[in-house]
Amino acid sequence: MDPLRAQQLAAELEVDMMADMYSRMTQACHRKCVPPHYKEPELSKGESVCLDRCVAKYLDVHERMGKKLTELSLQDEELLKRMQQGTGTA
Repeated sequence: MDPLRAQQLAAELEVDMMADMYSRMTQACHRKCVPPHYKEPELSKGESVCLDRCVAKYLDVHERMGKKLTELSLQDEELLKRMQQGTGTA
């Protein structure tokens, strides 16, 4: 696969993953913060605050998980390189 096509596929995958994350976040925060039967056409102060906090927490956890997964991936790559150097294959 040529590098340009690989870059395009990576970009498409990233967009799909972000859309999925946004959808999950929206559903989770809506379910948590907004009652199923609307009483008013606008969000109440409590609902707004709840949604703000929920989104902030969701994004914070998403960022932390991404950093941790990147860190683990780098550790795995380093271990694999050491193992390959030890066996004489590269």
